[in-house]
Formats: sequence, structure tokens, C-alpha cells
Amino acid sequence: MTLYLMCFALLLIGIYGIIVKRDLVKIIIASGIMGYASNLLLILFAYRKGGIYPILEKGKDMTGRVMVDPLPQALVLTSIVIELGITAMLIALAIRIFEKYKTFDITKIRRLKG
Repeated sequence: MTLYLMCFALLLIGIYGIIVKRDLVKIIIASGIMGYASNLLLILFAYRKGGIYPILEKGKDMTGRVMVDPLPQALVLTSIVIELGITAMLIALAIRIFEKYKTFDITKIRRLKG
């Protein structure tokens, strides 16, 4: 239960960073923290104490054994790839904003015009 609460606290830290911080770099880092927390939460949900791998082998009896669900692991791998793309897009956007306005502070960027 403690791991779930710590993971939820990490998720809240990421949400707090996205909402409250004014620096674009800090917002991007908070977005990454939030993504890692959600990945960790998915893996924690999939964990089974005493679970075995879900690969069936000839000659082994698997009846009555608890197996680990591989679906959350596949979802986390997909989530990591999507998060990498989002982070790359956010960094590229932050670089373009810095080139135009010479600041990462979103409060100093008053007007966005072409």
C-alpha cells in the first residue's frame, strides 16, 4: 500500500509542477515525472506476489499457479515511446519559444504573434 501512495504522491508532484511552475523547462520535467509515475503505477497494478511468467511450456503443469499479466508491461512500453515523442515535441517547442522571446518564463511572454 505504501508503494501505491508514494507513486500517487509522485503523480501529484508532476501535476503540481505543470500547474504552478512558470518556467518551461520545469514544466517539461514535471511532465516527465508525471509520465514516469503513471508507468510505475501500471507496473505496480500488474505485480503479483509469487507470480510466474505467462509462457506455457510443454510438460509443465500450470494449473492453480498465479501468472503475471503481461498486458500492463506492453502498455508501459507503448507509454514510454509516446512519452518520448511528447517530450521531444515539448523541448522543440521550448527551443523555438526561447529563440523568439529569449526567455523560458511564460509570464514574460505576453503576446504570441507570428
